[in-house]
Parts: sequence; structure tokens; C-alpha cells
Amino acid sequence: MISPRSHEANTHVAELQAALAAHGIILPSLGVDLPSVVQTYRAPLVELGNCNLDTARALTAALRKAAGR
Repeated sequence: MISPRSHEANTHVAELQAALAAHGIILPSLGVDLPSVVQTYRAPLVELGNCNLDTARALTAALRKAAGR
């Protein structure tokens, strides 16, 4: 059975993946940090993982565009 914390974390990761994909950005190692899901004293963490320079540039450009710069 999936815990509510795990379900919530997975939902947010899926939403982040979709939002990034809308800008053509794919982070292959994006996911939930599993050890943080089982902890009871803080919210689960999201692993953004590694990306190459092209992906980093695309992410920077998307964030700047969203900020109006």
C-alpha cells in the first residue's frame, strides 16, 4: 500500500515533470527521494538529479521567460 506521503510526493513529481515537459525540458533522474518518504519528521524531498548543459540552459531560459526577463 502506498502511504499518503508517498502518493503526494509522486503526484507533485508528476506535475513537475509535466510542467518541465511543456517547456521541452526532460530531467531523466527526476523522482522522489525514497529515504525522505519514510521519515516522519519532515516532508519528502524531490530529487532533481543530474542534467547536461543543454538541459540546464533550457531550464534557465524557461525560468527567465516565466519571470518576464
